[in-house]
Amino acid sequence: MSEDLARRQKELIRALVAGESLPPGFDAATIDTARTALLRKRAAEIAARYPAVPSAMGEKYDELFHRWASGRPKVSTAADAQAFFEAMKQAGELDTTHPILPGQRMPYMADARNSLVRFRSPLRGTWLTSLFGAVLLVALPIVIVTGLLSYSAYGPQFGQARPGAVGWLRLPFFDWPTNPAWLYQLTQGLHVGLGLIIVPLVIAKLWSVMPKLVELPPVRSPAHALERLSLLALVGGLLFEIVTGVLNIQYDYVFGFDFYAAHYFGAWVFIAGFLVHLGLKLPLMWRTLRSESLMDVLRARNEAATDAPTTTMNRRGAIGLVAAGMGFVAVLTAGQTVGGVLRKAAILLPRGRSYGDGPNDFQVNRTAEAAGITEAQTGADWQLTISSAADDAGPVVLTRGRLLSMSQRTAELPIACVEGWSTTQTWTGVPLAELAALAGVPAPRSAEITSVEQNGPFTRAVLQGNQAVHPDSLLALKVNGVDLSLDHGYPARVIVPALPGVHNTKWVSSIVFRS
Repeated sequence: MSEDLARRQKELIRALVAGESLPPGFDAATIDTARTALLRKRAAEIAARYPAVPSAMGEKYDELFHRWASGRPKVSTAADAQAFFEAMKQAGELDTTHPILPGQRMPYMADARNSLVRFRSPLRGTWLTSLFGAVLLVALPIVIVTGLLSYSAYGPQFGQARPGAVGWLRLPFFDWPTNPAWLYQLTQGLHVGLGLIIVPLVIAKLWSVMPKLVELPPVRSPAHALERLSLLALVGGLLFEIVTGVLNIQYDYVFGFDFYAAHYFGAWVFIAGFLVHLGLKLPLMWRTLRSESLMDVLRARNEAATDAPTTTMNRRGAIGLVAAGMGFVAVLTAGQTVGGVLRKAAILLPRGRSYGDGPNDFQVNRTAEAAGITEAQTGADWQLTISSAADDAGPVVLTRGRLLSMSQRTAELPIACVEGWSTTQTWTGVPLAELAALAGVPAPRSAEITSVEQNGPFTRAVLQGNQAVHPDSLLALKVNGVDLSLDHGYPARVIVPALPGVHNTKWVSSIVFRS
């Protein structure tokens, strides 16, 4: 009896671990379930001790291992890993981007206590990394393009964009449009807002590829060297842009160098890395995302419990966590552009949270005190001088009273700042086109605005011809039906559709129109 029982036990074990025929008297469905569980356990043990094995096969790892191991009893985890890897190499099933040289000793055949094992997570895989990459592939070009548009909006053709001298990285010159009036509000709001919103996604993407970032040796071939170099430019450039950008909107220049120059040149380093890495990885990302649909992943409720018992979250949960983080940052950001009830929640853009009083109760970027503006400079003796650049044209001097007696125009226009905040108010004043005609330049090619302010990088601004003659381009004297406050530019300030906020010069003292 005992011999018969021992024989049946051996037959059962061979059926479970070596795929042999099931002895009579056992339920086939139950045995199949137990056999699948044992195969998953073997696969998980390899993944935990030798994480580069599943890394070399990507999302196909579980399917390939189950197929290979179903007829092979386990000898040891190390033997399983070595034999399986060699079999898959012979079958051509390795990830083509996995850098293993012929005859190279497998670097992952080390003790499980190796420090790199802590980077192993059953959630990491080519599919999740590709999904994060696909979302960034949509978001990052928007951030890049809107950032470059912001540089162009500052009028580099007049030497007033920062940085000024950029060598062969100079963008083509063109006249920044004045329609729609909210153009800069949109582009810069997207640049800063989306740049903040994707921060949780960037962190998740870096987490998903961490094992590859620490692979040893760091370079194995010329192609691998190019990939690593593109990664250095991509990851380093992106992190640099995020950190300096966040510090800029917090008005915290702890880095000690010129933000505008560093952010501009850093952007080009990032763009170069992004384009090279995109060329190298786009085919793999496309194939991976097509191999498994997003909806199938979102429907999977128990994949973590079945595939890796130690996992606390499945891929659907990871996607949800990243999306929730992005949504939370959006709530803390979007209010500075869209306004409304979200305005008070926009704590990530504090520079735009300084307010005035009454109808002047909206964002103040640079106060009169900070600019060194005194009552004596803007009091009853204040005068505006308008002139033509022509040698034979004399200046025209206007008091505020004279300006108020001229035909007035009212327009609802936004002020949008490079830091991402914006506000839309109702402005009243004299059209710049009328002042140009009064100065003898009815069709100016440009207009140079000078402020009473003596110090700072934006004491003057040059407007393009289309900006100077637009009907809604005003020398504003009032806002929301009352006089401008001193902080908002009293006695007169410029307001132009779609112009970066800092070039809507406050405390104007003179305007020179050039034909």
